[in-house]
This record gives sequence, structure tokens and C-alpha cells, in this order.
Amino acid sequence: MTLTFAPADAAATPLTLLGPDGLDDWLDGQPAATQAWVRAAGFAGKLGEALAIPDAEGNIASALAGYGTEAQRARTRFALAGAAAALPAATYRIEHGLPDDKAEEEALGWLLTHYRFDRYAKQPAPRAQLVPPEGVDAEKVESLAAAEALTRDLINTPAADMGPAALEQAARDLADAFGATIEVTTGDALLETGFPMIHAVGRAAGPDRAPRLIDLRWGEAGPQLTLVGKGVCFDTGGLNLKPGASMGLMKKDMGGAANTLGLARMIMAAGLKLRLRLLIPAVENAVSGDSFRPGDILTSRKGLSVEINNTDAEGRLVLADALALADEEKPDLIVSMATLTGAARVAVGPDIAPYYATSDGHSHRLLRGAHGAADPVWRMPFHAPYEAMIEPGIADLDNAPSGGFAGSITAALFLRRFVTATEYMHFDIYGWSTGNGPARPKGGSGQGGRALFAALPGILGL
Repeated sequence: MTLTFAPADAAATPLTLLGPDGLDDWLDGQPAATQAWVRAAGFAGKLGEALAIPDAEGNIASALAGYGTEAQRARTRFALAGAAAALPAATYRIEHGLPDDKAEEEALGWLLTHYRFDRYAKQPAPRAQLVPPEGVDAEKVESLAAAEALTRDLINTPAADMGPAALEQAARDLADAFGATIEVTTGDALLETGFPMIHAVGRAAGPDRAPRLIDLRWGEAGPQLTLVGKGVCFDTGGLNLKPGASMGLMKKDMGGAANTLGLARMIMAAGLKLRLRLLIPAVENAVSGDSFRPGDILTSRKGLSVEINNTDAEGRLVLADALALADEEKPDLIVSMATLTGAARVAVGPDIAPYYATSDGHSHRLLRGAHGAADPVWRMPFHAPYEAMIEPGIADLDNAPSGGFAGSITAALFLRRFVTATEYMHFDIYGWSTGNGPARPKGGSGQGGRALFAALPGILGL
């Protein structure tokens, strides 16, 4: 799906953004016919309102978009998107009411109202097109929208059509588009090349859904950034089988991989002067006679032994082998993204991406980037006193500590054991929009990627 602006020189209908506090003053300066039309329509400037104003022949002469109050906008991402979705079919140019510091966010929100997941059923086409607002880098915003659409499409696709092989193909398509290289290690070759936990988690799936490690590289100069995305294409829970109600959304358990692919697309499209590596352990956590078992002890690529106390805590296992590989190269920064724990959702809900960082400086830059990118994040602690909770005694590490306390933190501490040579950030994302609002329809969702993309120049000194 292509989410693009209308050409900058296109003939366009003037669009004015108005909140309740500015409506009367604006009306006072309009012709009597316009005043009568707006008042008769009951337009009040509320968020999501839209009104076309006709000329004498009944054609659209101009339009209004409700922009709400400052307090309402402060609690709403993409405040203009509701009105953008409600406007009649036309090409629009914003002529008044768009704050300079919100122009990029609102332009992105407008493009995202055009997103449709139409692989399986025809969806209504978007209607209202936008000329890029003055001062907005149209190419950049279109790239951000394309990355979000890629992430959403991957997550929204059911597991029957988005297994490990299909996820590999998505990575290959991205590599081809931007001149990246890609290597993939599949099936028993994982054991031969030192990825025993990726193999253990994915070996129960059929041969056409064999586990694999996807390794994409791009860029030849600059600091090195390594992204690691959890690619569990479906999670039954393994022998610790999930109940049916908990399995319904497990097509999204590769949301970490989808988000890292989206972020990689942003980086490559922008031509950032860095060396990018993207690692995706792609597996299906299935059930068969070859499933790994509760009580098993696995030895990781790093040499740390891991006691399996719950086969439904598999994401950290596949990430651990990939993180160990990433760490061997000692890049400037490693970032993992994963739909890892329900505890993270209990802590901050579905809209905020909780993250962990070994560097306070990197964290501060990320928070600033998140604010400007309309991509909320919240820092969580690598709380060292909880390290004992992931040490079972019979092995070096426990993949599922008992008790249920601090589940997101203990998972992050587990992952940190596999990164010892470099700075590390970990995102425990949800990857799903639970509502059905403008610019953020129910379904797969990007989280943390735009925030990190905005912060990378400061973090890596680009």
C-alpha cells in the first residue's frame, strides 16, 4: 500500500483547522452565506468534525476541520486524523490553524488514515488527499508512513500466511529494495552454527515452517547499530499450551520482528550514515513429539545454561541466541524489540512502549525523540536486585521465574545477560492497537520505532 501526499503544486481545496475557542473570531471575518452555512451545519470545532463549504454552484469551495481545544489535543495523538477521515473526497491544502510544531505529526496522521489491510477483503478507498503542509519534509513523512504500513501488514497477516519462511521473504524483499545483503540459517543448520535455543523453540513446527535466523546488513561506514526482533510467527505456548482466549492474537507474536523491519526501512530510506545489522530469529512455537519440554535445560550460544520452567516463555530464548551473536561483533548499540510479556501491558497498557536502557544518555535522547514523533515510550528499570529471581540454581538462568512479580523486568534482565560488550536497549512492546481510531485502526501497530529513529542521530553521533 502506498501512502503518499498529493503533489505540492496540485489544485487543492483550502482547509482551515478550527477549535471551539477560535471559531467565532473566524466566522466574524467570513461572508454572511458562509456564516449561515457553518452555523446551520452545527460545526463547533470539536475534534473529528469536518465540514465542506459549497460555492454558488454547489462545488466544494473550502472546508473546515475540527481541531478541538488545546487540552483535548494534548491527550490525542494525530488530532487532525479524525477530521481527515471524515472530509469528502477532494485534495486539500491546510491554509490556517496548523501549529508549526505539530505539522509533521498531523501530516503523518493524515497519511495513516489511508492505511487499509486489504489482503483478504476489499476495503473502502481513502478519500481526502493532502498537499504536504508548508515546512514538512514530505519524503520523510511518506517514508515513516511506508514503514508503519509495512509493520502493520506483517502483524495483521495470519500465521498461515506469515510463517518463518514468509517472514524471511519479507526481509528479503526489504533487502532487495534498499541494496542490503541477507543471509539465512535454517533448520538443523542452526545447531551446527551455534544457535541451539532458536532451534529448540522452533523444531516442533513442520519442515515447511522450520526455524531460522535472518541476518540482514546494510551500510558500509559509520557507527554500527544492530537490531534484534522477536519473530515468533505463532505462539501456541508449546507444551505449556495457552488457553484458546490467549491464543487468538498470537499471529502478532512476531511484532518485534515487524517493528525492526519497519525501523530498518526508515533508516535505509533516510540513508543514515551507519552500519545496520538486523537479526530476526523466526520460529513457530508449535506442539509435537519434538517439542522442548518444561524441565529441560538448554545451553545457549553464549554458553549460559537455561532451565525451562515454562515453554510459553520462548521469546526470550530465541532472542538470547540472536543477542549473543550480535554482542560478539561489539556494535555501538544493540536494540531488541519483542512482544515479550503480558506484565508490560499490565504496567503501561497497550499504547505505550516500555523500554530498558543501559545508558541514561541514550534514554534521555529516546524520550525527546518519542515526544516529537508521537510515539510514546516509558523507561523501565534494569533492577539489579531482581537478578536472583532468574537464577534457579540448577542452571545459570530460569526462563520463567515463579511468583509472577516484575515479569517484564525479569525478562529484560534475562536478555541483558547476553549483551556484555556494548550498550543495550530493549523494547517490550504490544504491537497492536486495541481501538479503532483515526490513523490507528484496530490491528497491528508500530511502537517505539519512530521514537528511536528520531533519537538515533543523537545516540550514535550521526
